Amino acid sequence: MILDADIKAQLAQYLQLMEGDVLLKVSTGTDDVSRDMLALVDELASMSSRIKVEKTTLDRTPSFSVNRIGEDTGIVFAGIPLGHEFTSLVLALLQVSGRAPKVDQKVIDQIKNIKGEYRFESYISLTCHNCPDVVQALNVMSLINPGISHSMIDGGAFKEEVESKNIMAVPTVILNGESFGSGRMSLEEILAKIGSAPDASEFADKAPYDVLVVGGGPAGASAAIYAARKGIRTGIVAERFGGQVMDTMGIENFISTKYTEGPKLVASLEEHVKEYDIDVMNLQRAKGLEKKDFIELELENGAVLKSKSVIISTGARWRNVGVPGEQEFKNKGVAYCPHCDGPLFEGKDVAVIGGGNSGVEAAIDLAGIVKHVTVLEFMPELKADEVLQNRLNSLPNVTVLKNVQTKEITGTDSVNGISYIDRDTEEVKHIELQGVFVQIGLVPNTDWLGGIVERNRMGEIIVNKHGATNVPGVFAAGDCTDSAYNQIIISMGSGATASLGAFDYLIRN
Repeated sequence: MILDADIKAQLAQYLQLMEGDVLLKVSTGTDDVSRDMLALVDELASMSSRIKVEKTTLDRTPSFSVNRIGEDTGIVFAGIPLGHEFTSLVLALLQVSGRAPKVDQKVIDQIKNIKGEYRFESYISLTCHNCPDVVQALNVMSLINPGISHSMIDGGAFKEEVESKNIMAVPTVILNGESFGSGRMSLEEILAKIGSAPDASEFADKAPYDVLVVGGGPAGASAAIYAARKGIRTGIVAERFGGQVMDTMGIENFISTKYTEGPKLVASLEEHVKEYDIDVMNLQRAKGLEKKDFIELELENGAVLKSKSVIISTGARWRNVGVPGEQEFKNKGVAYCPHCDGPLFEGKDVAVIGGGNSGVEAAIDLAGIVKHVTVLEFMPELKADEVLQNRLNSLPNVTVLKNVQTKEITGTDSVNGISYIDRDTEEVKHIELQGVFVQIGLVPNTDWLGGIVERNRMGEIIVNKHGATNVPGVFAAGDCTDSAYNQIIISMGSGATASLGAFDYLIRN
């Protein structure tokens, strides 16, 4: 049995929702993965009379396709879609059977209108929490448009293929044999990337807002909800709804919820925002802000939005080390997410730059997968919590280097080493390895503001207790501000504070 009793019980409930028959075409060999795959599809067929199984030969072995009877949908799983991808399998079964995907009609029309042949391949790892979004989006596109097909490829099951294509980050998407993109992508982002996004002219005639929120993370969502509840005209502009929380794995400090995961929390936020009359403008990047009669927000697409007040909640991003080789080898051995990309470095030597909580947690996670981990910390001592340091020091395949400065990440086609300076002796040393994970904190997404609002030396927006900046009518919240701590729950609170501050500003002005 591939599925345990609890998963089977849940799955049985989902399979009852199937609306039509589904044919699984299976291509297997004599290897262990093939044997397990065959056991999985047979188990699925035994649980529902709507699931049929047929042996065939596909482009990759082992793999199986999910089809309507008499019609190929172009959805293929190469490898066994368990772990984080089990949901992708369940959704594929339900959607191919006839249950409509939860996608706006506008998006469905966009997919239907795509002309030409699009052969997508996504390389994933079963421990990657970013990968299912991409897999499920491409599956939906394949289902709706017969010119689109998608194969999910588990890097763990197809190691030789992954290494021959030099894929060192997941998810990595190939389109018609050429590199398409890497990292989490939503359905809307994929459509925008292939040139099927809504025209920017749709922003031209929007009336001025009472409150315009810039940023769609926890702070932005909270600010927009609080504003909309006051019955005032509210808009939210987001480069990516959910922001950095989309890349967060386990969340155990969100009060009242013992455990959740970033994408799940973001889905709840989005659902809550949609309960109100909020004009959500997703996949839009802010370019500049100017105070005139109204406060004017310029977008990268050239559109200008006007509002009586603005709340900036653009969050933060991973801080780069800023050394030679970092950008050149990004996704070629330089990585930022140990959960996602760790399995691709199985049996290899890697480094983690950063000795704070995130760096030490990354090193502990990686030590269970890779051959050896070297932690590089700039300061004389690690900054991580003592309990994490104790766990790290108990691991036999971890070396900790303190008081060292990263000098260069080296490589040819991919990373082959890291050079550092011993700050005690000023001696330059080099370690041969195949991967570098950067974990040195966050930098606020405020570069686009120029000098319009006052910021501190770290680039964080300076706010008062009402969330107000030095510019009347401009407020800020969350990780882009000089808040003492960067936490989801603090961002949500500061979003509410800024929104109440903006409402108070509006009624007084």
